[in-house]
Amino acid sequence: MWYNTKAKEILGIEYPILQGPFGGNLSTVELVATVSNAGGLGGYGAYTLSPQEIIDVDKQIKTATDKPYNINLWVSDNDGSTITDEQYNRARQLFQPYFDEAGIPLPDKPAPFSSRFENQLQVILDIRPKVFSFISGVLSADVLELCRKRGIITVGAATTLDEALVLEATGVDMIIASGFEAGGHRPSFLASAEASTTGTFVLLQLIREKVKTPVIAAGGIANGRGVAAALMLGASAAQIGTAFLACDESNALPIHRQMLFSEAAKYTTLSRAFTGRLGRGLTSRIAKDLSGKEFLPFPLQTTFMSPLRKAALDQQKWDMILFWGGQIAPILKHTKATALMQSLIEETTDYLKSVL
Repeated sequence: MWYNTKAKEILGIEYPILQGPFGGNLSTVELVATVSNAGGLGGYGAYTLSPQEIIDVDKQIKTATDKPYNINLWVSDNDGSTITDEQYNRARQLFQPYFDEAGIPLPDKPAPFSSRFENQLQVILDIRPKVFSFISGVLSADVLELCRKRGIITVGAATTLDEALVLEATGVDMIIASGFEAGGHRPSFLASAEASTTGTFVLLQLIREKVKTPVIAAGGIANGRGVAAALMLGASAAQIGTAFLACDESNALPIHRQMLFSEAAKYTTLSRAFTGRLGRGLTSRIAKDLSGKEFLPFPLQTTFMSPLRKAALDQQKWDMILFWGGQIAPILKHTKATALMQSLIEETTDYLKSVL
């Protein structure tokens, strides 16, 4: 059967379908458990969590499911720990009109940011999730060996062939081919994210041609047709983000989920304006107005924008917010994760039967 892939074997799951691990407080234990219990691999984005919060979430997941699950971290969790007064003043000038429109004062200069990754990584080694995925960087051979000794499957993300080659050389168990159609942040690490705009199915073929490590296709996949296409092109599994983000079990705001099923979902854009890192979301006025401008480094831009996001939500100024979402959003159908999983399995079976 189509689901008997290398990924299924490595991950210990029934179907080679992965739920994208959302960061930014969009993941939930309920969604992870629902997907894993349905035979896929649920994923929890933990890069914003403290070590203790990761421990607590892991305990909750283990209570909710005895199936494999994935915890995701960002290897590079900042692009600059501090900013100069000059940078801050430029940001103030750029965003002054939007803060004025929302009727709120400009924020103070963001405090310095200290990387959390090393402490988070130690927690991963301690709690031993079945799967540990990471983006925006590579792990050292020593860390990967520690994971292997603890029975942790490692999954890195690549946005280019060169990144996939680097990941394979380090010894990861699987590689995600992240196409530019995907919603959320681009997980690039060798070059600027703007240089990594290859589509999923082209990227998948490039990587499969040169890399022996099993590949997971991600970006622009939301139904069984997409899963089947990925498998036919050599993927060992498909990772699905936006379709699961739109489900009630995610922690996306109701208006966010509503927008993913609206006409607004037809139009997405890549922008750094909201976090300082390039990410894809539903096109907003600020993203259009400030295209090509220079912003504070991640995550200090996120800190700077936080009061404006809150005010925009309170005032229902949706065009001042970038709601994460991928290019595939207009075909979304399901609001329940169990129904989505069932549909993915059934549709993939039907499509592959029709062509094989």
